[in-house]
This record gives sequence, C-alpha cells and structure tokens, in this order.
Amino acid sequence: MAMTSKGDIREFLSSRRAKITPDQAGIKSYGERRVPGLRRNEVAQLAGVSVEYYTRMERGNLAGVSDSVLESLARALRLDEAERAHLFDLARGAETAGRRRHPVGAEIVRPSVQRTLDAIGTPAYVRNGRRDILAANGLAEVLYSPLFDDPRRPVNVARFVFLHPGAFDFFPDRPTITRDTVAALRSEAGRNPYDHGLSELVGELSTRSEEFRTLWAKHDVHFHTTGAKAISHPLVGELDLTFEAMEIAADPGLTIVTYSAEPGSRSEEGLSLLATLAATDAAERAAVSDPTRSTS
Repeated sequence: MAMTSKGDIREFLSSRRAKITPDQAGIKSYGERRVPGLRRNEVAQLAGVSVEYYTRMERGNLAGVSDSVLESLARALRLDEAERAHLFDLARGAETAGRRRHPVGAEIVRPSVQRTLDAIGTPAYVRNGRRDILAANGLAEVLYSPLFDDPRRPVNVARFVFLHPGAFDFFPDRPTITRDTVAALRSEAGRNPYDHGLSELVGELSTRSEEFRTLWAKHDVHFHTTGAKAISHPLVGELDLTFEAMEIAADPGLTIVTYSAEPGSRSEEGLSLLATLAATDAAERAAVSDPTRSTS
C-alpha cells in the first residue's frame, strides 16, 4: 500500500493555496472571499494553465504533468525548496501508482561507517528516513540515553517524541521538535510512498497520538539538515547544540547526524562530561566481554 494517494495530493495543493493571500500573489481582490488564500482560477492564472487543468491536478491527478508545469505551479504557490521537492515526489508517485514496485532495501550500516562514527569526537549516529537510529557512537548513546533505554530496536526518534512521556522533559522546545519530525516524515512519505515500515510507523503514531494526527493532517514538509537543538539531559542538564545531517552517498537513504557545542560554552563542558561517561561505559563493557583484559 502506498503512503501517498490522490487525497494527499489534493490536500497538499489546497493547503498551500490557502496559505497565499491575493496581495502576496499580486492579485487584486474585490468583495468578500469565501475561501482562505487563493481561488483555483487564480492559481491557474499564475501557473499559466487552464482552470480545468489545475482543477484536475488539485483533485489528485498529477500523472503525466510535465516538469515545466510543476515548476510553474511551484512558483504560483510560492513553494519553498522542501515543498517543491515534495510536489515532484508526489508527481513521481502518481506516475508509478498501480505498478509493481521494488521493496525498500535492507538498511544495514557497513562496518566502515560504524568505525567512522566511533572516530568522530562528538555525538554521531546513522538514521534512515523513518527516523530509525541504525547505528551510533558511544557518546550519541549517552546523549540520547532516554531513547536507548527503550529495549525496542531500532530506536526511533519519532516514536520517542510522540509516545514517550520523557520527551516532554528531554526536549525543552518539544513543539518545534514535533513539527519538524512530522514534516520530515511527510517528506519521506513523498520520496518513498511504498515504504512499508514508514506506513506502519505512521499508522502506529496516528492511532496512539492525537497530536501526531493533527500535525500529519497539515501536510507540511521540511528538510531537516542543520539547525539548533536544545536538550535537557538527566545527567548534565541543559545543552544547546548544533546538528548537521549528511547523506551517505554510498548508502542511499541513510544519513549521518552529528552534534556539536560552541567552544568554551557550558554545553561543551556537558558534552565533555558525557564523553567521559561514554568512555567509562565502553571500558566496562570491554571488561565484561573479556575478563582477562585490564581496565587499569
């Protein structure tokens, strides 16, 4: 079953149309308007297509729509980079609807990638588009210890954010985290509409979290590649970190995420303390696995 449908296309386009005022679009408006944002005929005019053709697209039929028309539509709706990419993903999904698709491949983190994570001096992990953490270095495991305390594997950030009560304390700016998480999952659903694991995750979160259902219905999308993240860690307190997300070219769909703190800041001191704890944990695990190994 695909994650996207004609309904998703319809709701995405209509929600973007509703966000643009006539003034923003440079359209003179007369009298009372019964709909928020632009009318269909106004979008059609801005995109340079007939009202009938745009109506067909907004009803969920993007099959056969050319890239040039999609570009014109993106400009008319003032889509940002993530929204434009999502529109093209939805169109590609419409083209392949009903055809046999290859399943999403197994997501195995290669040993060399794990060694790279272990060599990085800051918290770092590998995730997929579903926000499963597939591999991490010791410092990332200590930083995200409340997530890794859950015995379920792989650890999933979205499941923690929406279903774990500890997320309210762990993320001081949880409303931003929830919006960004859902927007990232929406983008992933457009890219990989036949990802069964993603479909199951969205179904679980929709069933168990009204907050998730509300945000999912907004059809917002977002690229989550860099930014600031505040964490209230149970051991070292408040941490203000910067994250960078870098796709692994050799492993499509997998991304390395790293965290760092401003030099000389209290957050850097907190990460240093966590690094000491991570090193201690690693030494203790090594001693357990090899009792003859000295830890002195």
